Amino acid sequence: MIDNHTKRQGTLCFLIDGERVLLAMKKRGLGTGKWNGSGGKVKPGETIEAAAVRELREEVGVKVPAEELQKVGFLMFRNSYTAELNWDVHVFFIRTWQGEPSESEEMRPQWFYRREIPFDQMWVDDQHWLPPVLAGKQIEAEFHFNPDGSELERFEIREVQPPPGG
Repeated sequence: MIDNHTKRQGTLCFLIDGERVLLAMKKRGLGTGKWNGSGGKVKPGETIEAAAVRELREEVGVKVPAEELQKVGFLMFRNSYTAELNWDVHVFFIRTWQGEPSESEEMRPQWFYRREIPFDQMWVDDQHWLPPVLAGKQIEAEFHFNPDGSELERFEIREVQPPPGG
């Protein structure tokens, strides 16, 4: 068993266009073959917001001013068997951006209507937290995974109040 306190800071961003959500098919690395939002690891010395803006540009080719990031969730992914799956992830919705989403070496973006999100082709936790967030709730959640990250051992989702003015 590993030290469960070894975790990375990450971002997860979803472009929202009315009833449509931009997901991207992961083409390499952790999560290959799964639909997900855009995002990734926060680099040393980088703010969470700067990481989100950078990842959106690198992965799907859109420019987003940091003030357009709407924080909607905080996800804690825990795995006692492999450090690679221990993340603290900040989730953002973006409703205003510049450019058209385009494919990169890492991600192939595609628009989905909210009612057609392919949860069976996503991480197993997404079906539990993404619907309430899309319904307007802000959440904090903790997910504990089995050794290979394919199944949840347990999880907890809490609705939180947005900060004043946000």
